Amino acid sequence: MKRNLVWKLLRQHISIPQLAGFFFANLIGMTIVLLGYQFYRDVVPLLTAEDGLLKTDFVVVSKKIGTFDGRSLVFTQAEQEELAEQGFVETIGAFTAAEFKVDASMRIGGRQAFNSELPIESVPDEFIDVPKADWTFDEGREVVPIILPRSYLAMYNFGFARSRSLPKVSEGLVSMIEFDLLLHGNGRQAHYKGRVIGFSNRLNAILVPESFMEMANRHFAPDAKPAPTRLIVQTGDLSEDNITQFLEERGYDAEDDKLNAEKTTFLLRLIISIVMVIGLIISLLSLYILMLSIYLLVQKNAEKLQNLRLIGYRSSQIARPYQLLTIALNAVVLVLSLVAVFVIRGYYMRIVDSLFPTVRNSTIWPAIVLGCLLFIVVTAVNLQVIRKKINFL
Repeated sequence: MKRNLVWKLLRQHISIPQLAGFFFANLIGMTIVLLGYQFYRDVVPLLTAEDGLLKTDFVVVSKKIGTFDGRSLVFTQAEQEELAEQGFVETIGAFTAAEFKVDASMRIGGRQAFNSELPIESVPDEFIDVPKADWTFDEGREVVPIILPRSYLAMYNFGFARSRSLPKVSEGLVSMIEFDLLLHGNGRQAHYKGRVIGFSNRLNAILVPESFMEMANRHFAPDAKPAPTRLIVQTGDLSEDNITQFLEERGYDAEDDKLNAEKTTFLLRLIISIVMVIGLIISLLSLYILMLSIYLLVQKNAEKLQNLRLIGYRSSQIARPYQLLTIALNAVVLVLSLVAVFVIRGYYMRIVDSLFPTVRNSTIWPAIVLGCLLFIVVTAVNLQVIRKKINFL
């Protein structure tokens, strides 16, 4: 009965336009904040994920290709030593290319996919971060471990597989990929089986163990003198300004585009942060509208509410309807914001899946957790402000 009296007073002076203004402003602000945070959790890790097959913190260096400068693309011993002496370099290694021909036939689940000449390379084993048992080759063996660029998998899934009705392959089904390798040169030829052990998203090269490459070059191209055109550099205390300046001065390129990826990621983080700040500002303005509406309601009913206190109503009883109204509005805003995030996320995740088909998707739990935390904090502040306003009557 007592609660009904307060509700009757509340309904008499409720301003639907003011509450609607709060509701929609808060809905927009909350959706922007949650969507920005969820987008950050979904997309940024894909751009910054480390390669599980390779040691971290490295760049691949090559010489810029000029049109008519006639400049050699090979790194001399002096150039390698100069690079190794730089403060940002911990270790340095050279790519070794095959000096012979490699004809490859790839099968997926026993079905022929394509035949092609395959350019294979190797890097020192210290740059490969896989179990040693998976990355070894001994003369006399017929199986060669291979690391493929992840772009090759995407090219197969969206090119060959679609046009030739072949099964699509994920990284978890890497065992479905089989290679038959035919090596020939120096009047010799030999057959090997290629076993794909994983995919790299930071090296645009088909890698085989260095021991296999040394053996093959020795047998099939004994007179060739491999000269490195690309270097792999493991960095220590990386100073982006120093390494960028050095590469520019020497006319070198960072082929794996690590530095540009870092800049892109920083820019994306900055944009998402700005968007989330805008969302927070909109939410704060909507909260101001809500508090203003409740203040006006209380002020219009001030005399009647004072009379209720005189006849025995406690401040908590008088404040409860206003608090319940606030909780209900905030709860509805939270639910609708999460629904909006779920719908919009479903749209952009389809695009993400097409760009990163082999990467496992994240969940919507980050947005749910953040939304619940914001709901608790905002509601607690609202309830405290309402209680103080009623106590001052």
